[in-house]
Amino acid sequence: MKKLSISKGTRSDLLTCAGVILAFVVVSALKANGGLNRSQAGMLVPVCCYIVMAVSLNLTVGILGDLSLGHAGFMSVGAFTGIITAMSLAEKIPSAPLRLALAMVVGAVFAAVIGFLIGIPVLRLSGDYLAIVTLAFGEIIKELITCLLVGVDERGLHVIFNFNGSRNANDLNLGAAGRVIVKGAQGATGTQTIATFTAGFILIMITLVVVQNLIRSRQGRAIMAVRDNRIAAEAVGISVTRYKMMAFVTSAALAGAAGALFGLNYSNLAATKFDFNTSILVLVFVVLGGLGNIRGSIIATVVLYILPEALRGFANYRMLIYAVVLIVVMLTTNNPVIKSYRDQWQQKLRREKGREANAA
Repeated sequence: MKKLSISKGTRSDLLTCAGVILAFVVVSALKANGGLNRSQAGMLVPVCCYIVMAVSLNLTVGILGDLSLGHAGFMSVGAFTGIITAMSLAEKIPSAPLRLALAMVVGAVFAAVIGFLIGIPVLRLSGDYLAIVTLAFGEIIKELITCLLVGVDERGLHVIFNFNGSRNANDLNLGAAGRVIVKGAQGATGTQTIATFTAGFILIMITLVVVQNLIRSRQGRAIMAVRDNRIAAEAVGISVTRYKMMAFVTSAALAGAAGALFGLNYSNLAATKFDFNTSILVLVFVVLGGLGNIRGSIIATVVLYILPEALRGFANYRMLIYAVVLIVVMLTTNNPVIKSYRDQWQQKLRREKGREANAA
């Protein structure tokens, strides 16, 4: 009988998915048995959203090799389109899980469209220029949403932009039964919170399947070829623009879905939440987890998101300790001596497993 062989990459992907499933089962059991307090339970959905954000940004920064600083902009597009979708369909679709799923799909689609439009001029750049332009687009998206007024009544959606600051919710001309969903600088208020930890887990699994299959596919190898040597990739007939756009739009769509889930986890949400600092925070998750390392991005996101809360007992010193931990992790992750010892240890483990297999 022929032995089934699994490649190293596939085995690593399966191990990552198994780890996520195990973590979901353990955390769900703790939550059901009262093992998590209210603060800890409230962190579950946001940490799922940030995991998706980190994995999707790693597709752009680690796999494609382009530095993007506007990822929070795509998250904000998904958040507010998702909120508008879920709130406007509240009466027509009473099922909260169905509205949540539809909101995430709409958020992903709108973010993908915005990512495509931004990618047309942006992806012709590289390096610092690309980082600066994506940062600018992220801030533009935030400012546009800050000027947005959206309401819904029996006639449908009413949308206006308050660019000069002279308009308010009354200018939407809503009917008697209408309600305002987005109030400009105040953001979305009175949102029904329908996001769940289970939905976050499902979104993480979908993200892993999409990203891991893309990386292992022919298109993924082409994307990494563009990253490693753009001139050589063009010389063998690889369309650089096409594959960069593929990675960029996929990353934006996943960020949009995460944004929709994030937005529907809060009753009040302003566009200022998705500023430059949010993009940098997600980039820190990616860098500390390892560029191109999907499992590392997940672990880094969980640890660094939970760490400030875990250090709350240290009062005023907790952010200082958090900063020291970040520096230590950065130094140890990129230290060549530590990397050498780690590689030697892994090789030793593989040799021992090989001897055990031969002996058996």
